[in-house]
Amino acid sequence: MRFLLTNDDGIYAKGLSALYDELCQEADCFIVAPEIEQSAVGHAITISRPLMVRRAMKTGNFLGYAVLGTPADCVKIGIRELADGPVDMVISGINRGSNAGINVIYSGTVSAATEAVIMGIPALAVSLDTRKDADYAFAAQFVRKMVRELAGNPGLQNTAINVNIPALPREKIKGVRVVRQGKGNIVEHFEKRSDPRDNVYYWISGESQAEQEEKDTDVSALAAGFITITPIQYDLTRYDMLGMLTTAMDTISY
Repeated sequence: MRFLLTNDDGIYAKGLSALYDELCQEADCFIVAPEIEQSAVGHAITISRPLMVRRAMKTGNFLGYAVLGTPADCVKIGIRELADGPVDMVISGINRGSNAGINVIYSGTVSAATEAVIMGIPALAVSLDTRKDADYAFAAQFVRKMVRELAGNPGLQNTAINVNIPALPREKIKGVRVVRQGKGNIVEHFEKRSDPRDNVYYWISGESQAEQEEKDTDVSALAAGFITITPIQYDLTRYDMLGMLTTAMDTISY
């Protein structure tokens, strides 16, 4: 088995390192990750400038390929140019901070996984529910167990799996739930500031409203202390609206 590992926190992120150390025990792993942090870039790809790639080193050893681009860029060029052979699965993470509810749309971590699926390769996106410096060991071990169970399963060919893990001690995690994506969003606000030359700029920040989330979603289950597993897809079609819109358009002349 051969796995491509990536993230949106940057190639030297602790979560990616923990993932690599654990999954190397299961498969041949190689890293293609952003040169710098690319959080919340969504599914952006680089088309207006060259995609710079360098061999990144760590303690004198080859770590992986650092790409001056987005997580989706990393998956594309990793599979097409850098893999030097077939890739059986793409694992993106371990992200610092959860990717549940509406955050899935903004997430570079999740977009790397959905890009892999677009290219015909099953994928996991993995996030740890904390923005603080954390121990990723348990999360990496859980991912290894998931990969051992799911790798090679033909039913995953067109599906990315979004995994969110509470930042809790192992004994306080309540279990694993397979749930739908929630609708929870971050309530954003902008802090207005001025630089020394009186130019105005803004910092965006926000707070989650998990307590208002519906039950049996990734947001509510994660807040309750469960590991959440959500199968996702890149097809955004509202199939329930096709009939109504077809009827409405039939009345329009052109």
